[in-house]
Amino acid sequence: MFRLHSRNASTVKPIRVAVAGANGRMGREVVKMLVEDEAFSFVRGVSRSQAGNDVGETIGLGPIGVTFSDSLETALLEDRPDVLVDFTVPEAVKRHTEMALELGVRPVVGTTGLTEQDLTELARLSEEHRVGAVIAPNFALGAVLMMMFAARAAKYFPHVEIIEMHHDQKLDAPSGTALKTAEMIAQNRDEVQQGHPGEKETLEGARGGYRYGFRIHSIRLPGLVAHQEVIFGGPGQTFTLRHDSIHRESFMPGVKLAIQKVMELDHLVYGLEHLLKE
Repeated sequence: MFRLHSRNASTVKPIRVAVAGANGRMGREVVKMLVEDEAFSFVRGVSRSQAGNDVGETIGLGPIGVTFSDSLETALLEDRPDVLVDFTVPEAVKRHTEMALELGVRPVVGTTGLTEQDLTELARLSEEHRVGAVIAPNFALGAVLMMMFAARAAKYFPHVEIIEMHHDQKLDAPSGTALKTAEMIAQNRDEVQQGHPGEKETLEGARGGYRYGFRIHSIRLPGLVAHQEVIFGGPGQTFTLRHDSIHRESFMPGVKLAIQKVMELDHLVYGLEHLLKE
């Protein structure tokens, strides 16, 4: 559950947004979405390698009058955004999120690689400062629905495996989406013995990673973007749920939703499914 606090209906000021990782593949899509939508005001991009350059010129939009900063802290202090969108790297995301919360800026985080302990600590910090935050392993609405449907299917098909496929530049495996899917499945099924009890790997890792009593397999290849299959097996049948993001613009409706909803939160929400109406 999440708690919402109504904003003043007369408030029409656009939401001020800074983007960490604005020169990355996901960050560029976020910037394009922000610039094209009057509900938002894009105030700063953060990139060490592009400091001082016009963000629009760098990413192919033409000049937009907003430059890159090489310091996230400086951007948050000087530009005073309402929201920080973070699509950076696992090594930096926790520090970025902590900094935003401590400075009263609401983080919307799509960077994966946070541990359960990290999430617990960030949730505590969010509650302490009463600053909303949204952390989502996947912002594609179809992927979120896939996870929700998988959780429901697990009640009837307890035997399951996950195959996730991403581009070869992704740093973490398995993906945050796969781990979140596994967590949601585990909430609706007891851990069961899958496969033959005498099964033996003749090649280490051939059966994938073990989580909550089932296996997760990761594929990394050029040409892929973000894809996942959840395969359920039962007597005489299989049931497969699959989602494919074939372009990063698929994540933007979810990012937009998260930016808007985080303005109404006073605590951390993990997973975009909590922001979707039934």
